[in-house]
Amino acid sequence: MQRDAGLTIQKFFDAASEALELRIRRGEQHMERSIPEPTLNRPGLALAGFVQYFANKRLQVIGLAELTYLNSLTPNERIDRVRQFVNKRIPGIVVTRNRQVPSVILESANDANVPVMTTKMITMDFINAATLIMEDLSSPCENVHGTMVDIQGIGVLIQGNPGIGKSETALALIERGYSLVADDLTVLRRDRSGIVMCSAVGITRYHMEIRGLGIIHVPSIFGVASMRLKMKLHLIVHLYKEEEIRNLDRTGLTPETREVLGVDIPLVRLPVAAGRDLSLIVEAAALNQKLKLFGHDAAKELDEKLIEDMSKRAKIRR
Repeated sequence: MQRDAGLTIQKFFDAASEALELRIRRGEQHMERSIPEPTLNRPGLALAGFVQYFANKRLQVIGLAELTYLNSLTPNERIDRVRQFVNKRIPGIVVTRNRQVPSVILESANDANVPVMTTKMITMDFINAATLIMEDLSSPCENVHGTMVDIQGIGVLIQGNPGIGKSETALALIERGYSLVADDLTVLRRDRSGIVMCSAVGITRYHMEIRGLGIIHVPSIFGVASMRLKMKLHLIVHLYKEEEIRNLDRTGLTPETREVLGVDIPLVRLPVAAGRDLSLIVEAAALNQKLKLFGHDAAKELDEKLIEDMSKRAKIRR
């Protein structure tokens, strides 16, 4: 497990520039500045002169209200307030609403090595969207080998040794109408609510490697509905060669889990054998997990019925 403690302006810009329509206006050479607190702040009090305490470790957002206030000051007051503000070691500045950045901000930020960016978005929309991206970038994360699919709203991570049939199983599931999230390498992130979300590595997204066939572009073959960008992890299916599994539980009464980023995820071990339709079994495992989420556990229900039946028979014999 790793946590991206080194969140920088550059990492934020790379992840958010397209979605948030960000543009760099000054300080391209200082984009590696750290964002110690991965959230945002509107520096109203700081621009008003109160800099003894404000959230200077956050990315600073200047909207229409802040720009209007600065324009109400005399030139000397404006210069003094902005210089006090940028000299508090802020990570960077974003000016919203596609407003022209005042020269005093550009010059003061340049002197303090602070990057300045702009966005076309209105201030609150930008803050809401940027907060989600920052939370995602700073969440505990882990890269694991495995193929992630969405089966009727159940996120299933298929793992196993190389060549065991993970991608082929996922391909058969896609052909059945389900969706691929990631092939071979899956990125796991845990959000603040403890949910583990899965996604693909950016460069391999939309692609699969099928042994003997090579690389395929999934949406071009199966359509756009065959892909999901993100999916919650509900179940791990681990594929084994049949001879590698000993004392296999055939009832499902002793469920297993695997810890992923501090969260226990249900685990199913499936033996691989000639003639076995793994995609059908993985589909059944996902749908069975879906039933469990709704409170129906087939193994426990059958076990309870058997115990009840045996109890009745024992009473009759007495």
